[in-house]
Amino acid sequence: MRKRSLSLFAMGLTLPALLPVISCSSHSADPAEESASVPSASVARVQRGDISHMLSLAGQFQPYQVVDVHPKVSGFMKKINVDIGDKVRKGEVLAVLEVPELQAQLEASAFDMAQARAEITRAQHEIRRAEAVHAAEHLNYQRLLDTSKAQPGLVAQQELDDAQSKDLSSASQVDAAKAAADAAQQHAESAHANNEREQAIQDYTHVVAPIDGVVVWRYADTGALIQSGTNSNQQDLPIVRLAQSTLLRLRMPVPEDDVQYIHEGDTIRIRIDALSRSITGKIVRFTRNVNFETRTMETEVDVDNRDLSIAPGMYANARLAMASVHDVLTLPVEALVIHGSQQMVYVVDAQNRVRIRPVVVGLQASKLAEVKSGLEEGDRVIVGGQDKYSDGEQVTSVLVPSQASEEQKESGGVIDMKADDSNGGAQ
Repeated sequence: MRKRSLSLFAMGLTLPALLPVISCSSHSADPAEESASVPSASVARVQRGDISHMLSLAGQFQPYQVVDVHPKVSGFMKKINVDIGDKVRKGEVLAVLEVPELQAQLEASAFDMAQARAEITRAQHEIRRAEAVHAAEHLNYQRLLDTSKAQPGLVAQQELDDAQSKDLSSASQVDAAKAAADAAQQHAESAHANNEREQAIQDYTHVVAPIDGVVVWRYADTGALIQSGTNSNQQDLPIVRLAQSTLLRLRMPVPEDDVQYIHEGDTIRIRIDALSRSITGKIVRFTRNVNFETRTMETEVDVDNRDLSIAPGMYANARLAMASVHDVLTLPVEALVIHGSQQMVYVVDAQNRVRIRPVVVGLQASKLAEVKSGLEEGDRVIVGGQDKYSDGEQVTSVLVPSQASEEQKESGGVIDMKADDSNGGAQ
């Protein structure tokens, strides 16, 4: 009985000592439970950076002009002065043709012109002779007439009529001589024109370069019969093909979706892998027409090639900045949420509470978007899973590193090899 009393007494002493411990354990468990109930959220900071859209295009260099040089007369090749690869200047003689009948025709026209000049000389002498005869006849008639008036009946009327008839006849001879002189002059002009035509045809036997360029192909050899290029016969081969390679056209196919960004004068960066060389050019022209098959628009950049270091037909990779913004607020695209027609972001404020804000977005790339209004630099925005959070909710933010700038690259279309067959057939 006594032992039981001691046990109860001991328990009575132990319970007061355990109560504070139990109380402390119960109180310390509340913060842990509270921390476990606050959700975490991945956030990124709004930063300043650049966003740009870069279009990568595969282009091909082509001569600025390609000319098939045909002669203007048919003949045999007497001499050809150039071969493939030769550089020529405008007006330089490329070849000489031999047309035997042309020389005879030229000599005949020269003789006809000399004969016409002789006719003119003879007609001028005839005019002076006729005028002298007319002057004498007119003076004789005038003298007889004056005498007849002074002394009527002294000069017979028959004699007076004969003198008058000779005067009028000599005047007619003067007019006839002048008409013959005019005819001789016209004949001379016709002979001169014919001689110039024959001389021009003779000059056409010397085939000259119409442009500065490079001979990219030669079609004729010495002794070959060459047909003139003055008709529409497509089977007649030219003598040579010239390419103006000191100035090249870089042709690039721009996809239909990117046509809106193409403007004359836009700067474009060009990389020529075959030469390990990079250059900068400007867009100078484009077709303003989208190809129905490739859905691309041909665009051209003029490239100076006075040293002929770039061979026509080489490929180049070009990069064109279609749209870009610099030093603007940017945020990850994953932070944007569309509510109806409005774009929203979930911002975590300084008290780690979620605040839903509308924003206005500008240029957008694959990972970043430009913020025009609604946010400030340094704001934390939730990226991903925004539907799990509500406005005003307490969260634990977990900062996720994100880039501030982005250059989005796009690839262009394929080169239309049929766009210029003339260059492709030159070799």
